[in-house]
Amino acid sequence: MEPFPVGKLPAELMEQVLRRTATGDPRLLLGPGVGLDCAVIEFGDRLLVAKSDPVTFATDQIGWYAVHVNANDIATTGAVPAWFMATLLLPEHRTDRGMVESVFDQIGRACSAVGATLVGGHTEITAGLQRPIVAGTMLGEVDRERLITPSGAKPGDHLLLTKGIPLEATSLLARELPDRLTAISPMILERARHFLIEPGISVLTEARAAALTGAVTAMHDPTEGGLAGGLWELALASGVGIEVEREAVRVMPEAKAICIALDIEPYNAIASGALLIAVQSDRSSEVIAAIEAKGVDVVDIGRITSGAGVLIRTAGDMRALPRPDRDAIAALLEIED
Repeated sequence: MEPFPVGKLPAELMEQVLRRTATGDPRLLLGPGVGLDCAVIEFGDRLLVAKSDPVTFATDQIGWYAVHVNANDIATTGAVPAWFMATLLLPEHRTDRGMVESVFDQIGRACSAVGATLVGGHTEITAGLQRPIVAGTMLGEVDRERLITPSGAKPGDHLLLTKGIPLEATSLLARELPDRLTAISPMILERARHFLIEPGISVLTEARAAALTGAVTAMHDPTEGGLAGGLWELALASGVGIEVEREAVRVMPEAKAICIALDIEPYNAIASGALLIAVQSDRSSEVIAAIEAKGVDVVDIGRITSGAGVLIRTAGDMRALPRPDRDAIAALLEIED
């Protein structure tokens, strides 16, 4: 059999293997599934929300990333991130004291930023690795009546998108492939590198503001596979269709320049920092106002429908938005390694 490429496994395979390992635990309110990023477990009056995600792309801020990408998924459920565990796999012959201290300092600063505490994990030097890998697990909690899941979107809902795309990919590429981007001005590249911090890949502020309105039916942060992948995951999780207006989606100017230079599709590139929010149709303006009051950009990009799949309208022409087989930058960074 032909091996799979770097990136997420095919959705069909994931659905198949997850069905084989389904659990009957009655306290598991939300278990594994395509587009379902968090587990939700009954704990009396409160619900425990758990998320595990690794950071495998090469980055000089891997510990900082690991905390934020896990905290983001916790926030999409309406929960508050509280406890973080990290498994650090470090490359042989390349790991020194400076690398270890740097990663732990990043984890500490990021945990402080999201209000979480590092409570445990594992660290080792692993044979065969070319770069560090951090696999994080974030735990949070939420009141039962405030739980939001990716499966709650309903036909007629409006679909909002915060900030723009693809923030994480733009920052990663500017940091990791500067030699391929010499035709782009240093000022643009510096702004792109800084996307980690401003506008930032954390979505906690906007997720919390939206959740407190009580008008949100579903939230999902587009990570690997970018906005296109996130839209498909949300549609599948909720069993709905999605129609998007291309002109409403903000592709960051720095992202356009870098994606053109590297010949990648911005809709398919890892997009942490943006947040998809399905809201009740008659309360979309209320949610937009709540998010903007926190200083975060947000736009209405489309509608939830009773159909299936994802459609995108460009200059009046509605067409299917293909689901990406893999993230647009996965092959690029794989080649560079």
